[in-house]
Order: sequence, then structure tokens, then C-alpha cells
Amino acid sequence: MIADRIAQIRRSIPSEVKLVAVSKYTTPTAIRAAYAAGVRDFGESRVQDAKAKQEELADLGDITWHMIGSLQSNKAKAAIAQFDWIHSLDRLSLAVQCDRLIAELGKSPQLLLQVKLAEDPSKSGWSEPELLTDLPELAKLQNLNIVGLMTILPLGLNEVQAYELFCKVGKLAEKMRSLGWTNIQELSMGMSADYAIAVKAGASLIRVGNQIFAS
Repeated sequence: MIADRIAQIRRSIPSEVKLVAVSKYTTPTAIRAAYAAGVRDFGESRVQDAKAKQEELADLGDITWHMIGSLQSNKAKAAIAQFDWIHSLDRLSLAVQCDRLIAELGKSPQLLLQVKLAEDPSKSGWSEPELLTDLPELAKLQNLNIVGLMTILPLGLNEVQAYELFCKVGKLAEKMRSLGWTNIQELSMGMSADYAIAVKAGASLIRVGNQIFAS
């Protein structure tokens, strides 16, 4: 069943779009089934929960682990040590902390800046003006491997509104590249309910959980 669902998703997206299977609510057994179906990228939201799964699945040496949940400052060191990607770098103070920790640990995950381009009190992230204001300070943090942007849309949007917001993230990435941030290439956008719209708007990574693992 998991393999069938993964095959269906892959048929619906371009081959260059990376499928991150959101495994935060599922079991190592289900992760192994997705791995057997060809998935190598898995998304977790809690550092401690992920650690237990990572230890149990340590024999799968080519798994790539993505931290997709909100990153608390007291978990930043563990997240940097455990994850290959962190999608949720959402404020300057956390970026400063991660820069120091990366130098200390000697491990540099790929980082995405979480942006919030529509009002949503339940989500964290930079607004466009805030991010543009903080770019000079972010540029001073030489240990950060920032490769793109991530967003989570507010609930209740229609398809047109969702598409416009996803496109807005892509335009912000273009603006950053024009300012010299040429490494901003990745767009982590879209989940089970809206990944097709996100791909249409230029997503390079999609985060899909329910459509793969829901019973």
C-alpha cells in the first residue's frame, strides 16, 4: 500500500522534485516500507522522536533526515548533529546560535530559511521585509549552509490563493539571488493537501505524510 501511494505521487510530480516523506507520526517499520519503495528522504518534527527512529534504522546508510518541525533553541545542537537538512531556521537569533554550534560540532546541515508571507499567528518565520532587513547580518554567519526557503501556508486558502503565495516565495528567492545570495536554489513548499499547487509554483522539495502513511 505504501509503495503504491509513493508510486502515485511520483507519477504526479517532475522527477527533479525531491519527495520528503513526513514520517513524524509513523513507525520505523513503515519507514522501511517507504525506503523499500525508493524513498530516501524522511522528515521529522521532534528531535528526540527522530533520534529513536534514526538509531533503529541505522542500517539504512543512505537515508537523508530532514528536520521539518519548529526548531527550539535548546534543541538546536542535537538537531544539527542528527539531521542532514533543517527546514525551519526561522529567526536571526536562532541563525546566530546555529552558526556557533556548527563551528563547534564540525557538521553543517543544509539549511532553509522559513518564511511567512501571509499573516498567520500559528506559524513562525520571517516576513519578506524582516528577511530582507536581516540579510546583511545573516551574510556574516559564515558557517551556515543556507540553500533555500521553506514555507507553510495558512489554513483555509483556496487554490488560487495558495498558488499566489507559493509563487511569492519563489519571487523572494529570485530577489535574494539578485542581491548576491546565489546559493538560494531550493524551495520547500507543499504538503499532502497542496503539493501539486506547490510544484506548479516551483517547489523543489515537497513534504508529504498523510498521503503516504495514513492508514
